[in-house]
Amino acid sequence: MTKDQKVVAIQEIKDLLQDAKVVYVADLEGLNAAKSSDFRRQAFKQNIKVKVVKNTLLQKAMEQIEGVDYSEMFPTFKGNSAILISETANAPAKLIQGFRKKEEKPALKSAYLQETFYVGDNNLDALANIKSREEMIGEIIGLLQSPIQRVVSALQNKPETVEAKAEEAAPAVEETPAPEAPEAPAAESTDETPAAE
Repeated sequence: MTKDQKVVAIQEIKDLLQDAKVVYVADLEGLNAAKSSDFRRQAFKQNIKVKVVKNTLLQKAMEQIEGVDYSEMFPTFKGNSAILISETANAPAKLIQGFRKKEEKPALKSAYLQETFYVGDNNLDALANIKSREEMIGEIIGLLQSPIQRVVSALQNKPETVEAKAEEAAPAVEETPAPEAPEAPAAESTDETPAAE
């Protein structure tokens, strides 16, 4: 690879990483052409960009990205490496997990998402269980809507309930005569008048 080709390759990687919030680095070594093609097809369906890269070029591209220090990931850049870029935090992890039901690879090397680094394949399950932004927003909206729906439902049912209670109470008042108030006992005279002399 000539120097110019390396510069172009680094720029392509930088363009992929520039605004990426979710970056996975995986080892695809051992996947034959058909399996590799199948992996890419599944990734494409889930809006995950996959690019096989040279480790040195990946590191140089990451070093040039401003705002994120990817250095924690550099020790994992050995052997075959592919970067997976996604908008959904857990999508690449789920893709790898699903593919691993039949194959040993791909293996997770490292990942960067939600401003946190995950190093090693042992983090795959944790990454797959992370809720995506859309899932979290959906849950928050559901939680916010629940009390509102109860209030609206109560308000919609309230006029009917008040009318029904009024109808039930009205005949009851007419049928039962009001009890007469008992008369107060006559007050005893306690005036002590002095005897006339």
